[in-house]
Amino acid sequence: MSSDLKENFAFRPGRRPAGPGTQPPAPRAAAESGGSSPARTTNRPGPTALAAKVRTMAPSMTRSMQRVAEAVASDPAGCAQLTVTGLAERTGTSEATVVRTSRLLGYPGYRDLRLALAGLAAQQESGAAPAVTADIVVDDPIADVVAKLALDEQQTLADTAAGLDVAQVEAAVAAMATARRIDVYGVGASGLVSQDLAQKLLRIGMVAHSHADPHLAVTNAVQLRAGDVAVAITHSGRTVDVIEPLRVAFDQGATTIAITGRPDGEVAQYADHVLTTSTARESELRPAAMSSRTSQLLVVDCLFIGVAQRTYETAAPALSASYEALAHRHSPRPRTR
Repeated sequence: MSSDLKENFAFRPGRRPAGPGTQPPAPRAAAESGGSSPARTTNRPGPTALAAKVRTMAPSMTRSMQRVAEAVASDPAGCAQLTVTGLAERTGTSEATVVRTSRLLGYPGYRDLRLALAGLAAQQESGAAPAVTADIVVDDPIADVVAKLALDEQQTLADTAAGLDVAQVEAAVAAMATARRIDVYGVGASGLVSQDLAQKLLRIGMVAHSHADPHLAVTNAVQLRAGDVAVAITHSGRTVDVIEPLRVAFDQGATTIAITGRPDGEVAQYADHVLTTSTARESELRPAAMSSRTSQLLVVDCLFIGVAQRTYETAAPALSASYEALAHRHSPRPRTR
């Protein structure tokens, strides 16, 4: 996928005609040139969110864009002093690449990125920037493992919260709160998160199903219609078993939501709302599936709380009823010798 397409896939239009032959939606720029379909809004990242955005987006960038991202992440103070031409020369890229990188990170142009870099540099000088922990190694004592994992997961949660587009979260919550039915797709570690979201929604009276089997996911997606919601959870943004049912739901007219660490990935082509997750640094003993699950669970909890707030009059009694129905299973049993 070209860098231009990656940039376009970061923004999706609001709705589209349904049908078996539906083509992938046009880039946001095309939607804004005419018509009344609402376009997804994007919040401009602040200094803290910039650091998170660089960590999240760099692995999916082209090599030239990675050089720009790595430069601004490693030396925000120095890069904040450079013009677009100066940063292009420093990274051995072009001015166009610097501008594309700025936009992919969520800024209208390089001037806005420079302002965020200056803010990030000020935070680092004041000691507000988070510390970078060492990787977990095979001979670490368990006390060090606990401490390193706690710091990494804290950073992952902070990065995810800083990088989330609140407008997208609100739009996703609004669609889910009024949905006739909600289908959630995920496999592997993301499948566990999918089950977590579905069971939470069931407990507040929503009709929700988690689908880990790709065949069942597709056959269920065919039954979705306008007013239904489909949620796809994939860190890579390119898991076929998750993208396929989301595409079917998209074509059927359902509102589609993607929870992904790669907002420029293929899954975003079929998502009305994209919620971006972050991950901690990977190591041999800490694969992406571990850190991505942490950030995905945060997003899932945000969606659940938002839906519960909007449906409180029915959600609260349903939650109480589920507690009462299971209460006897939590009573301690007498010990027998």
